[in-house]
Amino acid sequence: MSNVTSLQSASGQAVHDSFGFGTQIRKSPYFAATVRWGATAFSVYNHMYIPREFTGPEDNFWNLVNTAILCDVAAERQVEVTGPDAATFVQYLTPRDLSQMAVGQCKYILITAEDGGILNDPILLKLAENHFWISLADSDILLWAKGVAIHSGLDVDLREPDVSPLQLQGPQSGEIMQALFGETIKDLRYYWWRELELNGIPLIVSRTGWSSELGYELYLRDGARGDELWETIMAAGLPFGLQPGHTSTIRRIEGGMLSYHADADMHTNPFQLGMDRLVNPDMEADFIGKSALQRIRQEGVHRKQVGLEIEGPALTGPNTSFWSLTYGSTNVGKVTSAVYSPRLEKNIALAMVITPCSDIGTQFDVHTPDGVALATVVEKPFFDPRKQLATR
Repeated sequence: MSNVTSLQSASGQAVHDSFGFGTQIRKSPYFAATVRWGATAFSVYNHMYIPREFTGPEDNFWNLVNTAILCDVAAERQVEVTGPDAATFVQYLTPRDLSQMAVGQCKYILITAEDGGILNDPILLKLAENHFWISLADSDILLWAKGVAIHSGLDVDLREPDVSPLQLQGPQSGEIMQALFGETIKDLRYYWWRELELNGIPLIVSRTGWSSELGYELYLRDGARGDELWETIMAAGLPFGLQPGHTSTIRRIEGGMLSYHADADMHTNPFQLGMDRLVNPDMEADFIGKSALQRIRQEGVHRKQVGLEIEGPALTGPNTSFWSLTYGSTNVGKVTSAVYSPRLEKNIALAMVITPCSDIGTQFDVHTPDGVALATVVEKPFFDPRKQLATR
């Protein structure tokens, strides 16, 4: 996430009117609550403010992995797809086979262009046989979907509903959810959702999240009650150590999770990322990019995503530009996301490199703003590779 702006008054207190973005950047239903609870810096995601700082990235990381954090992720906007042909249309957008997807289920999908490039990597929620939400990463998929629909010949309706998700993530999130909704919430399975109310606030609650930890997303269906929802969750969570937070760059890189525009974009295809499981070029249903992905699978890829460990002093923050990688005098790729993990006590990174240099143990020079360092290709994810924490 880029374009971070900090809000501080002369005395160091956060103030509402000091943000550096104009009125074209929307505020979430939780915006005032996050400022009240100590947010000091924001970024822009899907044309909305999203909190990026409370008490520092390492504090946020330890809060996430030791207790729980509540994150305003309303910027994960929804594309709602309804109409008689909604299921056919949603399948047309993605190479993942949705034929066995049940009502009540969520799936991580890719949305691909005609050349197989990735346009978004959202979570798909199936609300009814012909009713879906596409919970977006950072790109304008509503506009893409509307353009596709015009020429598809399918009877669908597309809109952005009044839906704003929060993420409750971390090992204590289950206990907090039980305090809020009762013990039956323990039966909610990983990547499934349930329609619930909290003090009359209408919600869809799912066992999903962008953290690789145990977690839930609460999709608010009435933006006027955002402040009330935030305060209700924080009050229930404080006895369990809940803290306000933001999506953790450290934890998501540890988990090998993508950040769209950083680790993938429209020039990246699923096979380069090792996401073959999300692509079924042989299924009967048609989808955008099908012939291109069939060809790429047959020919192979010329570059691949890898995990790296980078030697040297601890990085003071995530990279804000792509760092070049050289093997001898040859440029062989770039670091897309890098950070210091205080738990692993290592600098870790995701990178895109030419295929001949993607083997475990290969070493490169990485060119950082602070000089040249040695990087070694290692297995990824860097921590909890079987996602036992998230799925327990």
